[in-house]
Amino acid sequence: MSESFKVKDGDQQLKEGAALASIAVSSLMTAAKLVAGLLSGSLAVLSEAGHNLADIGATTLTYFAIRIAHKPADDEHQYGHAKVEALAALIETGFLFALAAFILVEAVRRLGGHPAEIEASPLIFGILFISITVDFFRWRRLKAIARRTKSEALAADALHFSSDMIASLLAIAGLVAAQFGFPQGDALAALGVAGFVAVAGFEIGRRTIDALVDAAPKGLADKVASIAASVPGVIKVETVRLRPAGPEVIGDLEITVARTLSLEKVAAIKVNVAAEIKAKHPDVSVTIATQPIAVDSETILERILLIAAKRHAPVHHVTVQEVEGRTAISFDVEVDGRMPLGNAHEIASGLEDEIGREFGSDIEVESHIEPLEPRQLPGRDADPDVRAEIESALFQRAHDQGALLDIHNVRVRRTPSGLVVNYHCRVDPALSVDEVHDQVDALERKIRAAFKTISRIVGHAEPAR
Repeated sequence: MSESFKVKDGDQQLKEGAALASIAVSSLMTAAKLVAGLLSGSLAVLSEAGHNLADIGATTLTYFAIRIAHKPADDEHQYGHAKVEALAALIETGFLFALAAFILVEAVRRLGGHPAEIEASPLIFGILFISITVDFFRWRRLKAIARRTKSEALAADALHFSSDMIASLLAIAGLVAAQFGFPQGDALAALGVAGFVAVAGFEIGRRTIDALVDAAPKGLADKVASIAASVPGVIKVETVRLRPAGPEVIGDLEITVARTLSLEKVAAIKVNVAAEIKAKHPDVSVTIATQPIAVDSETILERILLIAAKRHAPVHHVTVQEVEGRTAISFDVEVDGRMPLGNAHEIASGLEDEIGREFGSDIEVESHIEPLEPRQLPGRDADPDVRAEIESALFQRAHDQGALLDIHNVRVRRTPSGLVVNYHCRVDPALSVDEVHDQVDALERKIRAAFKTISRIVGHAEPAR
């Protein structure tokens, strides 16, 4: 198992354990506050018991939502089940608003009628103080776990416990007011509890609705775009689309690259972009698309080779001339030597037309069709005396030219098309490629003139040491 899966499994166990603990704590606090509320007759305390009762249902829902959210993607849920947590948090919001409405109605009824008789014993105060202490530690623990695992459902639970603390303090204030001859204080405290419950519901609802409607974390798209744009090879970042998916943020990123780059180079750029984003934002996973574009730095040769590569037509000996303000382009195009001339001419003409469209109508394009031998020729080593004769001729002609030195590694093979000769030579490394190519071509012409059975000579030039 990879390290990332171990971490995710560990986070899942932590989330499930925290949810179960919340259920247990909410159950104990509900029972204690219900007893305290019935004994005292305090609406604020009974409201708190109702609040905790709603928490039990909500936290139970959270537990099952966490378990479902951990399931891997399937055919029907191809992005996984992470949003189940946000859905559970939204249902908790409904619980909280319903509870706040009930408390509000009851508090207004008490304020408009005869105040209820409130009796607060030390046991009642003790239960509330214990509740505040428990809620404080549970709030801190759940908040830390929610931050680590990015769990919307646990974040909602943490907010519940924070509102519970405030509500319990208000209930104590109402009991104290009733003890000092102000029985309406309990109903006013209940109104305060309703307000805090409603605020908690609003905060949870706002966050979960953002998750459900795919609201991207504020400013993250700009950061991701900036990171991608800094990677070598990326010309421009066209679009960035991000959305939350449980503890992760997923999305799409489109970048532009030079159209002359090879597929391998484009793939490497995509890998580098993904790695840079992951290094700075480990929770962000993006699918990267590339859009090839023409750049100002493209040469005429690059543009021609790109067109030829797209049409799968190998070209060489590309010549570009400027004649009286008009550009003239010529090149050799290789086609299967067995192909009928009509088909070969169609390929060459199509290539010429596309090059014309690339550079404009006021351009001259001319191609030369060359046969390409696509077959694999059977061969065998030539007789030693034939090889020795050709090797001797190579030494002599190269010596007469003077530029090609140290002819070596001479091989001569017989094929159905004639003799194929391969050899290595050394040249002055300061010579240009054009100069070396001319020297090798000159030697080839001389050898083929001397040996009519030779169909191909391949000379490999190396820098002299």
